[in-house]
Amino acid sequence: MGLQDHECAPTLGHASIRLSGLALKPNFNHIDAWVFDLDNTLYSAATNLFAAIDGRMGEFIATMLNVDATEARRIQKSYFRDYGTTLRGLMINHAIEPDSFLEYVHAIDVGVLAPDPGLQSALGQLEGRKIIFTNGSSLHAEKVMTRLGVADHFEAIFDVADADYLSKPDPAAYRALIARHRLSPRATTLFEDLSRNLAPAAELGMTTVWVRNRTAWAESAEGLESRPDYVHHETENLVSWLEDVIEARHSDPSTGR
Repeated sequence: MGLQDHECAPTLGHASIRLSGLALKPNFNHIDAWVFDLDNTLYSAATNLFAAIDGRMGEFIATMLNVDATEARRIQKSYFRDYGTTLRGLMINHAIEPDSFLEYVHAIDVGVLAPDPGLQSALGQLEGRKIIFTNGSSLHAEKVMTRLGVADHFEAIFDVADADYLSKPDPAAYRALIARHRLSPRATTLFEDLSRNLAPAAELGMTTVWVRNRTAWAESAEGLESRPDYVHHETENLVSWLEDVIEARHSDPSTGR
């Protein structure tokens, strides 16, 4: 399922053109930076890798706050809803030291992930800078990227520590990313599995792509009945979407390629 399968009429000047009921592939030649979320975006949510992280968050809360599993789960999800991440809620309400939390929840086996030749190829052909933007830790991102076989395609990881623990969707995290890596928002595309994390990016002028995984957890977290305006493009297959963009960029006569 590629880019053309989920075209919409995006905002911020990224117009979609339709002919005979089919959306033409938009021009991405102005994009020179591609920013990717990590978990459930760079790999399929069907692997259930994030479920292991989710479970360890509950364990951490139960131990640190001396509550049972049910109450830990309630706290975890209410903080995710109210503060953007469970970690942020724990820091604000309980003065939890963030590095100990991140180390604990990311102490998981990433062996459920397999090398992804399709993603490796697409990233290798995609011209421009590539950066990971994650609410997790750089160490976790490095483990995942190495397992997928794509680490060499990224120039940097911008993790929650780099954002001074102001996690997505806090607009300050996006501004810090832009400043650190000297990004031009109008020339940047952001990929995310949680659509709410695309809102600040769109407000800053980035092109947004929702990598929708349709898991029960993600759908309930979003609570969306229809796609919001800040989602410019949507796909359920990241590799196919990237392949469509690569083809469009290479076949555009204005590029001389």
